[in-house]
Amino acid sequence: MITADAPRTPEEVAARAAKATDLADLDGEVSACRACPRLVAWREKVAATKRAAFRDQEYWGRPVPGFGPADARIGIIGLAPAAHGGNRTGRIFTGDRSGDVLFAALHRVGLANQPTSVAADDGLRLRHTRIFAAVRCAPPENKPTPTERDTCAPWLHREIELIRPTLRVVVTLGAFAWAAWWPAMTAVYGVSAPVPRPAFGHGALWPGQPPTVPPVLGSYHVSQQNTFTGRLTPAMLDEVLAQAKELAGLDAGRA
Repeated sequence: MITADAPRTPEEVAARAAKATDLADLDGEVSACRACPRLVAWREKVAATKRAAFRDQEYWGRPVPGFGPADARIGIIGLAPAAHGGNRTGRIFTGDRSGDVLFAALHRVGLANQPTSVAADDGLRLRHTRIFAAVRCAPPENKPTPTERDTCAPWLHREIELIRPTLRVVVTLGAFAWAAWWPAMTAVYGVSAPVPRPAFGHGALWPGQPPTVPPVLGSYHVSQQNTFTGRLTPAMLDEVLAQAKELAGLDAGRA
């Protein structure tokens, strides 16, 4: 859905994000955004040309909103949708190999009702967990520019603000998401980032500022580059997610 009044400038993105009253409202605004010309051109080119394996499918070809319940206790931040994953299916981490790894792990630790995520209507439900990206459009070579990152940031900040009442821990997938957390934290919670900022690493933990600011956990991204080489193993991902559950106050019975 492309509307005439879709957000087209950084100022319009900030204004629309601030006015979103709930996640459904925010998701609708995100899905219509056209503020980054390079990303708009790329996502729509990919949607038109398609990958041969998906040539009979209609691509989403728009920004991809977050996914998961409004009362999530765990927030998972990724980098951006995949060109033939979320940009095709319309749901974050859905229809690509990164999603295969992530949702299988979420299922193993009790945070998803099924281990696969192949289409937006496949029946997948998350438990206590919401997933969203720092940048909402698929970028060329998975590399958003600093300007694109900053333009998209109000969507991330408002999403965190809307789930703030229940949010107890944040998991960042990769260094890009880890870096995106600190300005988001300042925008949402009104506190300055630590100086120097904590270094990213797999299993890195910043304890937050109880009782208001949640802790943040780092994980290597679930990209093929990491999973195919063994840099990130299923056991390593399970360990981070299990720690997130513990920090969120979720025991085996509640998951």
